[in-house]
Amino acid sequence: MSEPENSKRPVAILGATGVVGQHLVQHLVDHPWFVVSELVASDRSAGRPYAESVTWRIPGPVPDPVRDLVVREPDAARLESDLVFSALDASVAREIEAACAARGKVVVSNARSHRMDDDVPLIVPEVNAGHLELVEAQRERRGWGGFIVTNPNCSVIGLTLALAPIAKTAGIRRVVVTTMQALSGAGYPGVASIDVADNVVPAIPGEEEKIASEPRKILGRLANDRVVPADLLVSAHTHRVGVSDGHLLAVSLETDEPLSPADAAGVLAAFRGEPPVPGLPSAPPEPVVVLDADDRPQPRLDRMRGRGMTVSVGRVRACPVLGLAMEVLSHNTIRGAAGGTLLIAELLAAEGRLA
Repeated sequence: MSEPENSKRPVAILGATGVVGQHLVQHLVDHPWFVVSELVASDRSAGRPYAESVTWRIPGPVPDPVRDLVVREPDAARLESDLVFSALDASVAREIEAACAARGKVVVSNARSHRMDDDVPLIVPEVNAGHLELVEAQRERRGWGGFIVTNPNCSVIGLTLALAPIAKTAGIRRVVVTTMQALSGAGYPGVASIDVADNVVPAIPGEEEKIASEPRKILGRLANDRVVPADLLVSAHTHRVGVSDGHLLAVSLETDEPLSPADAAGVLAAFRGEPPVPGLPSAPPEPVVVLDADDRPQPRLDRMRGRGMTVSVGRVRACPVLGLAMEVLSHNTIRGAAGGTLLIAELLAAEGRLA
């Protein structure tokens, strides 16, 4: 499969100097379909070469192809690229992303600002690619030449990839999830070392609400140009822990139909998603892997499976309260942020929605 054009498509990255923006830069440097053409950041970074304006937090040097790109201000009127990746902070994302879409840009956003808008798709490509049909209603309703598609919360992506195959097979009524979320999820400078060393922080503002609501939209169905949320209750308990990357989730769930742990593990291991997703450049061969060892998954050992795009599930077992229990691990800055956002853009390209 290839992007339906003869040359690489130029793209812009909003919030390019932040941690997620840096991961997007890194993932796009050698991409077969897209080329980084514009880097956008706040006024204090604009006007200087990228290598001078960014405090690079990713292993290795700033990639050569973008070192000398001059960082631009977040002015939608001056952007030339038709495809825009947004790694903006939610405090400024809503207006800037809308301005880009109004000017005909396709915006693929990692920010939370538009996720729960009725006419904005919230996409995990292997799970609900069909929700991209919403973009036509979005354009018509808002009078935009372009549109916005959003990437879910970093914990929700791993959770939903683990829930979706089970929901399709046996239905899901209730979920209780306890998250152990990596430090990188807080951005930079993130959590003060004195707060997290020898400690667990049992609260992440706004996170439990996202985990409770976003899976219901992703697993919902389209009707009358909106998503009818799945009939699913999610109770979330979030914690920040002293891990660099990789969110680990302890999940218990109740299914509509009986499903043994062995059958649940088999359903998860067989999950691939619908075409064209499995053939996209950033799609892992296995979106979900099931591990047999009693002490897996672990962030340090398993977060980079599938180049950080695979979700690892382990300890699939009976739960005496809800029926099923399992441990779910995903790389929060790759699958949960930059990589997931890039995979959505690839899906849009493969479906001809960037024309």
